Amino acid sequence: MTEDRLPLVPQSQWNPAQHACADEITRGPRGGLISPFIPLLRSPELCTHAQRMGEYLRYRSAIGVRLSELAILVTARHWSQEVEWAIHAPIAIREGISESIVQAIGVNQKPPFIQADEQLVYDFSVQSLVDKRINDATWAQAITHLGEQGAVDLLGIVGYYTMLSILMNGACTPVPEGAKMPLPQL
Repeated sequence: MTEDRLPLVPQSQWNPAQHACADEITRGPRGGLISPFIPLLRSPELCTHAQRMGEYLRYRSAIGVRLSELAILVTARHWSQEVEWAIHAPIAIREGISESIVQAIGVNQKPPFIQADEQLVYDFSVQSLVDKRINDATWAQAITHLGEQGAVDLLGIVGYYTMLSILMNGACTPVPEGAKMPLPQL
């Protein structure tokens, strides 16, 4: 990987908007200024809006944390985004996604789903990324099982983590030190 193009700017060089944004992130559920927000901090208004959207999608979406984490992994794999994978693969397992599913997604293979809601979120996420649309059957299943708000939130998760993936891939943001689950290379 190319050297980090947008490393953390020393706090002594932050402007007031950057201080306010970093403070909001640190006081929130993340508890610190983590990888995706380091390059984003250079645009503090964008960073503030992005972190608020991400806080909702990650912690309070209508589909719950377990399914959100699954959609995040599908998105990270699609974009070969190592930082998001390293952060979210262990969280997905902790939230109840089986390690065999995480491993299959990591090597870009269809996972061995047992739970119908996980299969639905996987299919929905893959279709939105690969086909650039959701087919009618999958959409109908999503509305039935997740509701309209759940379907919209799932689209939001895939879109939000696509934005973060593109940002960090462009900035060559490095994987956090001590990451225990690297994204397999394809």
